[in-house]
Amino acid sequence: MGSYVFGCSECGQEIEVDASMRTAILSNGCPVCTEPARTECFEPTGT
Repeated sequence: MGSYVFGCSECGQEIEVDASMRTAILSNGCPVCTEPARTECFEPTGT
């Protein structure tokens, strides 16, 4: 269901997220390590 794959440059976590989760991660940081996220950390999944 996700439309992006988030990849944390700090801890290496990769998760598939939707647009609202992408916005939350950009605001709050990585859900695993809290490292600030950048738009470059998200790749569209193509779905």
